[in-house]
Amino acid sequence: MTVLINDTGFLTIDPTRWIDPEARIDLPSDTDPARLRCLLIGKELVRIAFPAFSDGRGFTLARLIRQQGYKGWLRAQGHVIADQYAMARRSGFDDVEISDDLAARQPEDQWLARANWQAHDYQARLRGLAA
Repeated sequence: MTVLINDTGFLTIDPTRWIDPEARIDLPSDTDPARLRCLLIGKELVRIAFPAFSDGRGFTLARLIRQQGYKGWLRAQGHVIADQYAMARRSGFDDVEISDDLAARQPEDQWLARANWQAHDYQARLRGLAA
């Protein structure tokens, strides 16, 4: 089983449950960025794999996908830790999917502590735009 997490904490219902399985795609972290545009045609849900918390290529893929104008659901899936939640949201992910084991080691309160990801934007603080 897995646990879905968004800005409100652990979810009991998958917000993408209505999306047709044919409109979903799972991308490995080593997906060639040059192929993104053709891979995403007709896709409403994109899950990007994080094989290890130290593998940040998924953040780059998410940012590139959003920069190319993708408006669908973007989910980080795998070994994402609570400390990376703000980065995941700023990269363009809508939510995070982790294993039950990881959720047990990093309970909901740890994720909620990072849920206000917009208020902790380092660049905005440097520009004096955030409190």
